[in-house]
Amino acid sequence: MVDLPSDDLKGRIIGREGRNIRALEQATGVDLIIDDTPGAIILSGFDPYRREIAKQAIQRLIADGRIHPARIEEIVQKVKEETDEAVRKEGADIAFDLGLHDLHPDILRLMGRLKFRTSYGQNVLYHSAEVARLAGLMARELGLDAHVAVRAAFLHDIGKAIDREMQGTHLELGIEFLRKHGESEPVVMAMAAHHMDIDWPSLEAMIVQAADAISAARPGARRDILESYVKRLEKLEGIADSFKGVSKAFALQAGREIRIMVESEKISDEEAIWLSKDIARRIENELEYPGQIKVTVIRETRAVDYAK
Repeated sequence: MVDLPSDDLKGRIIGREGRNIRALEQATGVDLIIDDTPGAIILSGFDPYRREIAKQAIQRLIADGRIHPARIEEIVQKVKEETDEAVRKEGADIAFDLGLHDLHPDILRLMGRLKFRTSYGQNVLYHSAEVARLAGLMARELGLDAHVAVRAAFLHDIGKAIDREMQGTHLELGIEFLRKHGESEPVVMAMAAHHMDIDWPSLEAMIVQAADAISAARPGARRDILESYVKRLEKLEGIADSFKGVSKAFALQAGREIRIMVESEKISDEEAIWLSKDIARRIENELEYPGQIKVTVIRETRAVDYAK
């Protein structure tokens, strides 16, 4: 929400035949809602970074007094450049505090953008710094490579800065971005394992995953209500249980994975493959969730005999 000094400014922000509001929406990628709320306009958009740019641009236009399409483009561009530099500096300051002095400027810029991203109410940039400190402490206590642990822990959620602009999960985008900008393979692999999507490539990877879990799960860190969280897991298991041939379903990793045990006499190997796809489609259609959910179907056969 952006406060206006007077309601007369709403008309000026809309402009003749809506020229100004169209120019603002096009330049910032954010929708402006000008309704009956007195003395305020609402900025609507999925990307908090864009919302921040739009907010600052509108505040400057109001202070400047000149509101027309050419001036809007000029101000928005200037705000973008200044915000870009401010977030790079924010990322660089935290990296410096952690002892990471040689990160690529583009990596620092993306890390700074995480200041405008939250996960269940927890600021992602400060969460990343907290994970890095925890990983460093644990790695030093265990005699592991603390530099790799701290670096991978700090960068583990970097993909969240671009996952709303590009196709893919924050993990896939983060791995690709870090490799493109010259990060070493031990760091990339330790970061890649933080959701346990791959087998542990190193002990440092285990440390990163443990530090991430500690930071996210500590009391007061996140605003996820326990009741809604439990309901989500129950719904996830309920969807899997509703399919024929399923004997047990377990939601794991805070609902990021569901593991399904099937009855081998009722479900063949080929049917197990199709079952995983059908359950995944049902989850996509019926549930709302951040990121992705891994669906694993396990069909086990055992032959038992006794020597007497």
